[in-house]
Amino acid sequence: MTEQRIPDRTWRERAATAAWAAVLLVLHTVAGYFVLVALLTESEGPWDSTVTDTVRVTAGLGLVVELPVLAGTWAGVTSGRLRRWWYAPAAALVLTALVRAAFAPQP
Repeated sequence: MTEQRIPDRTWRERAATAAWAAVLLVLHTVAGYFVLVALLTESEGPWDSTVTDTVRVTAGLGLVVELPVLAGTWAGVTSGRLRRWWYAPAAALVLTALVRAAFAPQP
């Protein structure tokens, strides 16, 4: 079997890919912050009736940030600029946010 040679990329293409990846990483960080807040939010007692809303809102904010990131990742992967492993952080954050919102603590 012969190996395919991938054509060398110009510095502009490499810079564009690096910028694309940097934007995705920043957005992953923002979404990760919201999901982490949702994970760390606990009920303070039976009187704390806002804990469920807080968890669902912060998990929802994580989803709102992460779903466009999935679209950007898809565009990067289909254009050949990014590898398929870029789907892993997005999928992990989306799955974590969905599970946390579904199993939000009840006061």
